[in-house]
Amino acid sequence: MEYAVLPKSALGSFVDALRQYGKVIAPVAKSERHFAFEEVTDARDIALKYIPTILPPKKYFMPQYETLAEYDIREGQKLYPVVEVEHIVLFGVHTCDLAGIQCLDVVFSDRPKDLNYLVRRGYVTIIGLECNEYCDQYASCGLMGTFLPQGGYDLFFTDLGDYFFVHVGTQRGEDIVANFSLFQRAESRHFWDLQLLRAKKAEIFRPEVPVDRFLLPRMFQEGFEAKVWEDVGNRCLSCANCTNVCPTCYCFDVKDVMNLDLRTGKRIRVWDSCQNEPFAKIASGESFRAERSDRKRHRFNRKFSYPVKRYNRFFCTGCGRCSRVCMAKIDLKETIAQLARETGYLKV
Repeated sequence: MEYAVLPKSALGSFVDALRQYGKVIAPVAKSERHFAFEEVTDARDIALKYIPTILPPKKYFMPQYETLAEYDIREGQKLYPVVEVEHIVLFGVHTCDLAGIQCLDVVFSDRPKDLNYLVRRGYVTIIGLECNEYCDQYASCGLMGTFLPQGGYDLFFTDLGDYFFVHVGTQRGEDIVANFSLFQRAESRHFWDLQLLRAKKAEIFRPEVPVDRFLLPRMFQEGFEAKVWEDVGNRCLSCANCTNVCPTCYCFDVKDVMNLDLRTGKRIRVWDSCQNEPFAKIASGESFRAERSDRKRHRFNRKFSYPVKRYNRFFCTGCGRCSRVCMAKIDLKETIAQLARETGYLKV
């Protein structure tokens, strides 16, 4: 059954049943405007309407601290690989974060393949949740075209009043639907309701910056020496908040940590950021991006230019997290608009 319907009255039973597939993780309200993905045991704790979480679900695919190997020098120069996994069901993932996970899938499937990520990825079941309206003023999903589902999920839920319209995206999703009697087969009236919602969304979600999305890579290439980079560089605090909350940033460092016995230890992977000054520093002490303006320009190009050339996709998903958490109030949409004005790509 490729399409199904789940009555909202059955959501609690569905969440309870999902626990047989693993730990259920869903968005939970931490305050009026702050949400986080956390384990839930009761559907009433799930925020069905939420602003993108403080940290994206990336943290379940690429943990902030991850053990890659363990060693014991008494056994010689040997490293024993470690893959830390657990069965997880991610419920309520917005389309912007689904796009972010797809970006990570592409990167870590590229050569050399990252087996730790790919093995963990197979243990995670993803259930998406559509945004019927804007989350807040920081989102740019209209510009990036990520307000509609484009795959990357096992099941995808759309809230249509007293029921969820469900799209089955994978065999795993099909098995879940088949195993639960809670689902009903989608009928023509359900498809009509979905069509009406999507038509309404087409009017709501428009490019937040008047530029052609498909010309963004060229704009960033031509604007490499634009004044906007000096402007944002002067404001930037190099706190790395923007990269920590980004759903597609994947830079990391690898460190060896010796235990107190000085015989055993482990090799760990930890998040790193191109916005930190030491990131591009080499052994001689020189840095390829010593200036904050260089680092800001690099980060924006890593979202709108470089990955388009390598992977044929943008690595900005329009979630707005970087703008929400920036202590210097650097807004992604304002930066793009300023660059577009300087390069002549702003539509009038």
